[in-house]
Amino acid sequence: MTDPAGGERARSAVTVSDDPQKKRYEARIGGEVAGVAAYIRTHDMIAFIHTEVRDEYEGRGVGSSLARSALDEARAQGLRVLAVCPFFDGWMGKHPEYDDLRYVPASQVTD
Repeated sequence: MTDPAGGERARSAVTVSDDPQKKRYEARIGGEVAGVAAYIRTHDMIAFIHTEVRDEYEGRGVGSSLARSALDEARAQGLRVLAVCPFFDGWMGKHPEYDDLRYVPASQVTD
């Protein structure tokens, strides 16, 4: 993919993996950690609490790759998602295909 400045954008080079020991998803480009999404997890829910992309990797799809991979994994594991992190909350707001994952407290459920 080419960016507006004519350089190559390496979205496809972003790989995301879960590091349960550190309680975060890590996005890597060329083996380097480009960004992370920290979480708290229970048996039925995952709360994303902080997302950070290193400055030199901004604009390369790192945050989106983190969100999409983490949310796809949450769906596969049957987890509800609490988007405490403003990035995750905003990203989910722009991608309604993930609305079904949102955790809604019982006090806010309406029939």
